[in-house]
Amino acid sequence: MRQMKGLSQDELAKMVGTTRQTIISIEKNIFCPTARLALLLAIALNVKFEELFFF
Repeated sequence: MRQMKGLSQDELAKMVGTTRQTIISIEKNIFCPTARLALLLAIALNVKFEELFFF
């Protein structure tokens, strides 16, 4: 989703107040973000929460 929006990992990380390493870990399914971070990512990417994360 991030790549489709034309954002780098670093740009997205700065938008949501986290690190590039955290974005990498989320993308590799190594780290499960907090509800707050997940919501901020959905807002930053302009997608519905349900489209970004599957529980």
